[in-house]
Amino acid sequence: MIVKRSLGPSLMSHKPLSNFTIVVVEDHDDTRKFLGDFLGHLGANVVLARDAFEGVEAVKTRRPNLVLCDIKMPGRDGFDVLSEIRALGPFAGGSVPVIAMSALVTHASARMLGFQACLPKPFTPEKLLGTILTALND
Repeated sequence: MIVKRSLGPSLMSHKPLSNFTIVVVEDHDDTRKFLGDFLGHLGANVVLARDAFEGVEAVKTRRPNLVLCDIKMPGRDGFDVLSEIRALGPFAGGSVPVIAMSALVTHASARMLGFQACLPKPFTPEKLLGTILTALND
């Protein structure tokens, strides 16, 4: 869940995510669509995945700059996604930064488990963008 607030026209026109490809792995249709639209407005090339299988396949084929991944999903969860991505190895996209999105996981535990960061739900667009930019610059 995301708390919808406007970032203002200057940031939206600035396109801070231009030239970045971001895979969004999220099983809730509304949240996935919102994230895709929002990140697209910020200039990102967005690949939407509704489950773990689609998310890992997108990493293999698209070689994104970043992955946003929900933790609690039916079947394979976000921890499975992270494990499968890391198993690809660095030359096949396995070192891509992965940000967890969850109300269940803290930032500290997410980092210990191998995620670059955790966005606790609900989060604001400002927090989303700030977390993405930090992960892209690490």
